[in-house]
Amino acid sequence: MSAVVTLKKGEGRTIKAGGAWIFDNEIDTVSGSFEPGDMVLVHDFDGYVLGKGFINPRSRIRIRMMTRRADQEVDEVFIRMRLQNAWDYRKKTVDTGCCRIVFGEADFLPGIVIDKFSDVLVVESLALGIDRLKPMIVKNLKEILAEDGIRIRGVYERSDAKVREQEGLPRYKGFLGEAFDTNVLIEENGVKFMVDVENGQKTGFFLDQKYNRQSIRRLCKDARVLDCFTHTGSFALNAGQAGAKSVLGVDASELGVKQAEENARLNGLEDRVKFVCRDVFELLPELEKQGERFDVVILDPPAFTKSRSSIKNAVKGYREINMRGMKLVRDGGFLATCSCSHFMDYELFTQTISQAARAVHKRLRQVEFRTQAPDHPILWAADESYYLKFYIFQVCEEK
Repeated sequence: MSAVVTLKKGEGRTIKAGGAWIFDNEIDTVSGSFEPGDMVLVHDFDGYVLGKGFINPRSRIRIRMMTRRADQEVDEVFIRMRLQNAWDYRKKTVDTGCCRIVFGEADFLPGIVIDKFSDVLVVESLALGIDRLKPMIVKNLKEILAEDGIRIRGVYERSDAKVREQEGLPRYKGFLGEAFDTNVLIEENGVKFMVDVENGQKTGFFLDQKYNRQSIRRLCKDARVLDCFTHTGSFALNAGQAGAKSVLGVDASELGVKQAEENARLNGLEDRVKFVCRDVFELLPELEKQGERFDVVILDPPAFTKSRSSIKNAVKGYREINMRGMKLVRDGGFLATCSCSHFMDYELFTQTISQAARAVHKRLRQVEFRTQAPDHPILWAADESYYLKFYIFQVCEEK
């Protein structure tokens, strides 16, 4: 390491508060030589050492911090320590049969995500510096799990997100090591799912909603349930297993609906849990016109925005879908609604739901507010680590 980065006076507030990113416009000077992805030493404007991180001139996130100590070597011993800490945390906080073992910045390993689906690992690498350490990270993590008697039969990489291009990295997916069957059987909350780690969305399955799915179960006994944006049927099948009278799951993806139907059969719920491939925004007004009403409506849409520039359109989308959903809840029934967009923050999401309720003359009684599962920890000062907002409301008529 031969380069030193000095920040502008008044910059670096996020880093000093405990975050992990330094943006290009916060940097005053870079002295010494480096290659993209190299480790650099970071100084405040007055020479105070802030730590070490990976630098990438191609990225607006110019530096991703790895340690706050100037004398800390970011070597294999360091990486193993970070991974051991991440695994120890999961063992104390979540069911580790399926879980996110590494959540990037929130586990002090910026730019990499690793999910465990039974005996398979799925890796998503999003930053140049950490990408270079990927073989070392995978090797050490497998060794750490083996010490607890967990044998990993295969590792698959899902680094095919578009954001990699901003780092100057190609999009890639494929095996890390020997090939294996990429359809993996998992169990979550007692429900079985077949996860396609090669072709499924993101890393194959949304682990962040694990305990939110569990939280709706007590509302679903003997209920008519509508699950919108069902993906592979995760909320729908939790509702069905909890004793719902009938469940209708809706998704625009033919592949998702096909997988959801297979998952229903896997759990012996195909008689009560049905799925349809439709655009939710088109189907909900049709159900309303038909006079349909449900005891529980679940709204788990994809992120309507992935940037600040499109937030206004996202707000319109969230407002409309919540208005439609509330209209389909019978008086005294329940609405579970969420947003997985980091840019749709808690205040804005809450305000949007309130506007939707007023527009359709519904009164909301909050049952619960939740966020992402603990294996997706929220690191204070790293705002990007807090993205999932999940509400459960009782929906009452104005009378």
